[in-house]
Amino acid sequence: MQWLPRARWLMLLLVAVAGGTQAAPTRTGLQADVRFDSMPAFARNGALLRRLQSPLEALHTRQALAGRRGALEASPIDPDAARFALYVPPPPAPAGGYALLVFVPPWNPARVPESWLPALDRSHTILVTAAGSGNAADVANRREPLALLGAHGVMQRYRVNPAQVYVGGFSGGSRVALRLALGYPDLFRGALLDAGSDPIGTAAVPLPPAKLLHQFQDTSRLVFLTGEDDVVRQAQLARASASLQHWCAFNTRSITLLRTPHVLADAAAVTRALAWLQRPAAPPAARVQACRARVHAQLDARVTQVRAFMAAGRVNQAARTLARVDAVYGGLAAPASVEILQRIQAKRPLAGRPPEGSGP
Repeated sequence: MQWLPRARWLMLLLVAVAGGTQAAPTRTGLQADVRFDSMPAFARNGALLRRLQSPLEALHTRQALAGRRGALEASPIDPDAARFALYVPPPPAPAGGYALLVFVPPWNPARVPESWLPALDRSHTILVTAAGSGNAADVANRREPLALLGAHGVMQRYRVNPAQVYVGGFSGGSRVALRLALGYPDLFRGALLDAGSDPIGTAAVPLPPAKLLHQFQDTSRLVFLTGEDDVVRQAQLARASASLQHWCAFNTRSITLLRTPHVLADAAAVTRALAWLQRPAAPPAARVQACRARVHAQLDARVTQVRAFMAAGRVNQAARTLARVDAVYGGLAAPASVEILQRIQAKRPLAGRPPEGSGP
């Protein structure tokens, strides 16, 4: 997979955004070559940077785009050129609105997993998936905004219960879905992660701003589907689960698919996953608060260390330490991290940026 090399953010496509909405149709069943012509504000460049990039990386990108008028208000994709496949369960529609699963595939065609249709019918869940969103596609400039466009488009056309909007994927698509669930907890209330996951709080999967991270901790539900014989993804799951616990996200469930290799989950497993996602349950508040206090104490100590390096005139050491803080704590460290980087840049313009590929 391509995981957001910094240079790719400097090549954002500056596409004009079409407006307007469409009347809600009643068509159900499988639909191909679906187009949504309204790009939501939360899928434009400025929002993508704020939610899915670390604050220092986002600052560097904004500085690089400073001379390009309208860059942050534009979108990296053209909605008129995007195509989707859609499945809407047969009537009657649920009184409270459909559930919605935005599916990020590892393959390139827009294809609804037909083996999942019974699970979608039972749970009254619409599934939408984009073309050109496979593992070979750029994550930041295509896969993520396509998923957001799909969610917005379906919610404009159908009556969807906003408390039952989920993002999911298979294999590499599941890893993208986890990034989206972390950065957009106000849109996606949970994630169905089939055979793919990553630790959060890394340079590849940075933490969002504190308000969004706290919402993720308080309201998001993550369900993992992993084959018993899928050794690589079982190891991924162990690392991701430990990371979620470390970052105070306790509302998770893991379902092991017995005697199953690296293949798409079957309808029975998806039925169980969707049923769990649709039964809201809050994580233990006292445990979350204690965990947050620990994390913030550790962050405060690291920021204090960076400030001490600055006070002592050790600007390069401050820059290196700040880069590690940004990679690990992401949006939690802002706005302090951004303010310190701007001070570093004022002193030594080249000192505030870590080498390409540096991490925690």
